[in-house]
Amino acid sequence: QVQLVESGGGLVQAGGSLRLSCSASRGTISSYAMGWFRQAPGKERDFVATVNWTGRVAYYADSVKGRFTISRDNARDTVYLQMNSLKPEDTAVYYCAAAPRSSKMTGEYNYWGQGTQVTVSS
Repeated sequence: QVQLVESGGGLVQAGGSLRLSCSASRGTISSYAMGWFRQAPGKERDFVATVNWTGRVAYYADSVKGRFTISRDNARDTVYLQMNSLKPEDTAVYYCAAAPRSSKMTGEYNYWGQGTQVTVSS
């Protein structure tokens, strides 16, 4: 059983940056692929980025490619999402999740955090 906790969300102006963190408060994420998803009000939860268990292979949604970077530190049981050049349309609750292998599908993830709010003002 893995319990995930996100942090680092907040309010930022368009063009700014934020770094989200996701740590395992129980269990370990070192053998899991990790993903970030986001959900805006009234919309479905969408894929943002995923990284394999080694941290060497990552995939991104087209909407964030070149602006966001996913990384992990298995020694700290933490995964990060560095978000640069933020846009108002990036506003959402961001969730981290753990899966047996990298995937863009929410159904492939076994464990989810509670989410952290990111708001980008124009």
